[in-house]
Amino acid sequence: MSNLVNTTDNNFKTDVLESETPVLVDFWAGWCGPCKAIAPVLDDLSREYDGKIKIVKVDVTSCEETAVNYNIRNIPALLLFKNGEVVAQQIGAVPRSKLVSFIDENI
Repeated sequence: MSNLVNTTDNNFKTDVLESETPVLVDFWAGWCGPCKAIAPVLDDLSREYDGKIKIVKVDVTSCEETAVNYNIRNIPALLLFKNGEVVAQQIGAVPRSKLVSFIDENI
């Protein structure tokens, strides 16, 4: 079962900024091919890293305010938050190995 959390502009503060666990936020859209390509990998990683990191998805088409707040210009955009602050970001679809390294280096 997936541990991914889909958030909204209204829930972003609670789901991400107030999380005690590091949070990897995936800014994506349904029309984005590269976003669809990494979705299954993020789903797998949400299970693999359960308890170590939370993976939250933000649909930029329905959560425009949050996307603008974080200056999201290209998707997929992955931002890693710790204690409510962005500590790292990865833009574009990358292989699973690179996502694992990105997470491991920043949590």
